[in-house]
Amino acid sequence: MNSRQQQLDAFGRLLDIMDDLREKCPWDKKQTLESLRHLTIEETYELGDAILNKDLQEIKKELGDVLLHIVFYAKIGSETNDFDIADVCNEICEKLIFRHPHIYGDVVVADEEEVKQNWEKLKLKEGKKSVLEGVPKGLPALVKASRIQDKVKGVGFDWEEPHQVWDKVQEELQELQVEVKAGDQDKIDAEFGDVLFSMINYARFLKVNPEDALERTNKKFIKRFQYLESKAGELGKPLMDMTLAEMDIFWEEAKKL
Repeated sequence: MNSRQQQLDAFGRLLDIMDDLREKCPWDKKQTLESLRHLTIEETYELGDAILNKDLQEIKKELGDVLLHIVFYAKIGSETNDFDIADVCNEICEKLIFRHPHIYGDVVVADEEEVKQNWEKLKLKEGKKSVLEGVPKGLPALVKASRIQDKVKGVGFDWEEPHQVWDKVQEELQELQVEVKAGDQDKIDAEFGDVLFSMINYARFLKVNPEDALERTNKKFIKRFQYLESKAGELGKPLMDMTLAEMDIFWEEAKKL
């Protein structure tokens, strides 16, 4: 692997290229913090896909794209004298040192859970009024639910045993069925949300990342359905003209693959 000096040289090279692009490239010169935002989100999702696919070469490529965006934001910040890349690096360094007193101080922790609990307590000392302030409002709902539950766990608001969470799931399912029979759509929506929230909570106790698990299932379904489409194409028969029984034959084949 590269030495620390080679790593620093590579980072400096990226900063130099960013300076050139911002000065000379018509597209790069036009970009703002706001115009880059949706592109950054897209790059982050692409990195997430590469991680789920365990494609190390693609991960390396996507990490470069995300790093470029960080450097880009810092360059824009330097042009208004608000911050530059050194400020960004120093800010995160100071935060990491402050929030790891078991490494940079005299605090002793027993395990990962104590580290996470201390992390949330230290955030409150920084002036945050709620442990939930750190959950971005724009997160997708499934990810947000997971982060909310993780945050409140850090201050001790949590179930004690997995079976208690599973009992809660069952309770919420029963409440959903009551509202389904009653036919009140608003209440059905509310109870369905409660079911999802409790299932995400149960996933945490099983040490399952619900977002990753669902995305793996999405990918699995897509692969199987596209196999079904390809087989229908070989028969020269549109899917809409096939019966469910006919489609199920190819679906079972896809599952075996």
